[in-house]
Amino acid sequence: MSDTVRYEVTDGLATVTLNRPDAMNALDVELKVALRDTLREAAADEGVRAVLLTGSGRAFCVGQDLKEHTGALQQGGGSALRTVEEHYNPITLALATMPKPVVAGVNGVAAGAGAGFAFAADHRVMADTAAFNTSFTGVALSADSGVSWTLPRLVGPGRAADLLLFPRTVQADEALQLGLTNRVVPADALAEEAAAVARRLAQGPTAAYAALKESLAYGAAHSLADTLAKEAELQVRAGASEDHRIAVDAFVRKEKPRFTGR
Repeated sequence: MSDTVRYEVTDGLATVTLNRPDAMNALDVELKVALRDTLREAAADEGVRAVLLTGSGRAFCVGQDLKEHTGALQQGGGSALRTVEEHYNPITLALATMPKPVVAGVNGVAAGAGAGFAFAADHRVMADTAAFNTSFTGVALSADSGVSWTLPRLVGPGRAADLLLFPRTVQADEALQLGLTNRVVPADALAEEAAAVARRLAQGPTAAYAALKESLAYGAAHSLADTLAKEAELQVRAGASEDHRIAVDAFVRKEKPRFTGR
């Protein structure tokens, strides 16, 4: 596997680290393929109960590697334009539909597709020195990496359009105010705090989290009646889990449940 992505699994937590620090984790083909395949591996691994996505160095991810992109355009542009379908779409889907929680530890600037990947996570912990920037229209491109789906759900359609039409740097304090991140922590505490959040989720009822993610995604695009039916279906599935029985037994005994993830 490419060393542009580091992958470590400890006690049910998979830590996925973008590892091109000298390029601010810009997304070249090697990194995109490695990230796509690593996330698929994490999704399929029953021993993984939560995922932490973060970056090495001073950036989370600045988006597409424009040097590589320019070279591809000069050669006809076909491969440059196919990258959304071949790389960004499956990466975003892997994050958003992962049957376990995903935490983004935003350690530095997250721009373009880098921001898109953070927005596709279930929870974002952001360093107080980090920032978001949609950046797409700044290079005469439309949105990708799911931003046109995730961003309106985070900040509302009006603010999403504003951030996309007029791309700018959104510092951590404003990102928290807008709802782009769930919490902001001092930069030197980011790694520890993000890992603590992800470890807490890794110790939780994994099957229930998977059902909850599916329910939220379904409810965003369906009627109340259809969503109620979906909730009933997913509740039956969660209710049949080993963790539900563990939780009920622990409640009766007035003890804290110790979930197995099954």
